[in-house]
Amino acid sequence: MRALKYLALAGLLGAAASVQAAPVTYKLDPTHTMVLFSWSHFGFSNPTANLGLGEGTLVFDEKDPAKSSVEVTLPLANLDTHVTKLDEHLKKPDFFDADKFPVVTFKSTQVQALGGRRYKVVGNLTVHGVTRPVTLNATLNKVGPHPMSKAQSIGFDATAMLKRTDFGMGAYVPNVSDHIDIRITTEGSVEKDAAAN
Repeated sequence: MRALKYLALAGLLGAAASVQAAPVTYKLDPTHTMVLFSWSHFGFSNPTANLGLGEGTLVFDEKDPAKSSVEVTLPLANLDTHVTKLDEHLKKPDFFDADKFPVVTFKSTQVQALGGRRYKVVGNLTVHGVTRPVTLNATLNKVGPHPMSKAQSIGFDATAMLKRTDFGMGAYVPNVSDHIDIRITTEGSVEKDAAAN
């Protein structure tokens, strides 16, 4: 009888472990996501703009990170430099041409664990109607129940570098730098309906 109890307990623990090992889908939170990009302005200053998140989904497999993925949409309507005239200029045809190309998108194609909570995320970035591969250097900040909502949650930071001329946005180069630095912070949670299933 005792052996049966141990077998049953082992079976339950095995089932729990297999559930935890499954990929978890998180909906990214626009109110706790910033996609910042900065550039050199004639060498005098380094302005920064935020591309606010529209929608984002992160699938994270803690046991097998290669099964993870991320996909985001960044509407240019949310672009914010804290300078109204600069916002308007960046949306014009010599830069983003937001009327013609209203969103920026990123869809991962590969996730590689580097150890120490660090990951390399390779994906396709589409800007200004042009799609190019971009690599994000990501760090897992935290994963677990959120103290406010109690929902299973996750948070990452990431950095990347790119050339805007690769995306057909070469206005004023080299005085306004071709090189763009990107810094991202984001968090997301499992949606209630998904958690209930």
